[in-house]
Amino acid sequence: MANFREGRVEKKLVLVVAAALVDADGRILLQQRPQGKSLAGLWEFPGGKIETGETPEDALIRELKEELGISVSSACLAPGPFASAPIDNSHLVLMLFLCRKWDGIPRAIEAPAIGWYRPLEMHALAMPPADRPLIGLIEALV
Repeated sequence: MANFREGRVEKKLVLVVAAALVDADGRILLQQRPQGKSLAGLWEFPGGKIETGETPEDALIRELKEELGISVSSACLAPGPFASAPIDNSHLVLMLFLCRKWDGIPRAIEAPAIGWYRPLEMHALAMPPADRPLIGLIEALV
């Protein structure tokens, strides 16, 4: 993770990857953030932080296995839009990848719930500040 200065304050830059898993009906999988974590109860794209030494694709493949129990090939991850948002004393950069092919059936392993939503339906959901601006861009891509 890199640091940057905002005025006189040094902040941490947090790099995060997420997936817009698109099913055959054009719906996107979202997961609900668990209790005890920041932004608990909000709906988000599955993914997580990039660990030291990982590429964004490697991090996303790992996160999808841990969070949903699915296997994804890096060849099936298409780079999509990104978002940037302040989070606590850090700044988050969220890189979203589109994925239409995976092995396994997604299930909520770490999240209390998952659901399939059309992009239009996503506007009505409570979502983290970094995820929400990506909805309109996904509508154009799906």
